[in-house]
Amino acid sequence: QVQLVESGGGLVQAGGSLRLSCTASGRTFSRYTVGWFRQAPGKEREFLARIVRIGMSGTNIYYANSVKGRFTLSRDDAENAIYLQMNSLKSEDTAVYYCAADRSGRFSTLERFYDSWGRGTQVTISS
Repeated sequence: QVQLVESGGGLVQAGGSLRLSCTASGRTFSRYTVGWFRQAPGKEREFLARIVRIGMSGTNIYYANSVKGRFTLSRDDAENAIYLQMNSLKSEDTAVYYCAADRSGRFSTLERFYDSWGRGTQVTISS
């Protein structure tokens, strides 16, 4: 399995931006599906976005409606990392953010298909 570590969380004001990083160790995950999820206090974990390699150089990205237009996924295979750029942050974006990897490369938004998980990074948005 690949080991995942999230970073980049913190405290920002509403309307601000953060960039979260998900770095992998143990093996390269360029062919994995990598997804971002979040869990707010008292709520279930929520899918946000996922990225998967298509063919030799293509990429397919999918966003949940709750973040579409505000959050952007990107990857850097040389760094074995995935980034989640978050703009126009709102108080309701406050949560622990997790990245996860599916070694089968599926187009999935469901937690049960993701094999490896990071420990999460806290994002707090002040209003």
